[in-house]
Amino acid sequence: MKVVVLGAGVIGTTTAWYLAKQGHRVTVIDREPASGLVTSFANGGQISVSQAEPWANPGAPAKIIKWLGREDAPLKFRLRADSRQWSWALRFLIECLPGKTQKNTLDILRLGIYSREKLQSLRAETGIQYDEVTRGILQIHTDEKEFSTACKRIDNLIEHGLQISICDFSRICEIEPAFKGPRLLPIVGATYAADDESGDAHVFTQRLAALTKEKFGVEFLYGADITGFIETNSGIAGVRTKTASGGVTVEGDAFVVALGCHSPFITKLIGVDLPVFPVKGYSLTVPVTDPSGVPTVCITDDGGKIAMSRLGDKLRMAGTAELNGFDTSINLDRCDAIASRVKSIFPNAGLDYSRAIRWAGLRPTTPSNVPYIGRTAHKNVYLNTGHGTLGWTLACGSGAAVADLVSGKDPLVTFPFVGR
Repeated sequence: MKVVVLGAGVIGTTTAWYLAKQGHRVTVIDREPASGLVTSFANGGQISVSQAEPWANPGAPAKIIKWLGREDAPLKFRLRADSRQWSWALRFLIECLPGKTQKNTLDILRLGIYSREKLQSLRAETGIQYDEVTRGILQIHTDEKEFSTACKRIDNLIEHGLQISICDFSRICEIEPAFKGPRLLPIVGATYAADDESGDAHVFTQRLAALTKEKFGVEFLYGADITGFIETNSGIAGVRTKTASGGVTVEGDAFVVALGCHSPFITKLIGVDLPVFPVKGYSLTVPVTDPSGVPTVCITDDGGKIAMSRLGDKLRMAGTAELNGFDTSINLDRCDAIASRVKSIFPNAGLDYSRAIRWAGLRPTTPSNVPYIGRTAHKNVYLNTGHGTLGWTLACGSGAAVADLVSGKDPLVTFPFVGR
């Protein structure tokens, strides 16, 4: 079949790869000039299956109230006169109910384990490199109560297939010697997911796009704004786009919407309403001047909600969540809060903060944090969107699942949100 993928981020590009592997002729459309330039560009870098618990959990509402008014709060609602934001927030609160959180966690976990396996297989098959580090993720805790709660949660994750262990401080230092140095915050313990990974999602996406062209002849139409669809009695027949040189229509037998935060505006054109809302996150990418005191193992600081990933000769630090519409402006206070938190954990690390590259991006987030993957009411239009903070983690599994669905197969992993 001729399959048109809308979106060339890490989700759309991996989808194109798996579709092409199954023998389909694939065209990818994106309004950017290259692949991986939006949400995939400077994210936290984690392949964090161990962090399957969604933001929408029973403890979230109390934390949100506690953080109200704090500019450096890890999660911040900037209320706007936007009915979509209010509708999304209400659905988010409903998903915080314990029963829903349990179900959503297991849905994400199943897809995450499958996706990590697919990434590892892809890497072995192609030799693709993207500053990957396969030494696991340490999730550190600076609060005794939060650490106790985390320890109680992992039994459920272990029961459903995740390899994760509890670490005291001496074990933390064995895994990551950078913790042996001085610090301004106490570390009371950690959980360690040895099979988790990290890497540069932007580099991965661009190199995988090049491989899809070279190996399978996948076409990429960049700089193309989607303006509408061609509808017939038998379904969607094509996509209308606007480029610098004029209008271009791309016909196809099947279509996959993988446009992140912009997915709802495109699906609305064919009557499909998606509760996917942008949640802004920030990152700083800081050059390493002395590697001896800078972590190489991927770190998640639970208290600060910050991820640290070593990407070659740089350290990526990313975090915070801000509901503020489609605003991507850089808030220096929130960037400084991230840097300050990292400095309190690794005060003597050889990092040149004066050359930090600041970035803000929008995560396409569903109220439940479970992505939308599957066929729409239009039999030849599929969704692969709404991955929130776990787009990089879930990309390969999501792409492989959609490719199976388009090909008329049952995905190798079953999860209840396929086919919505």
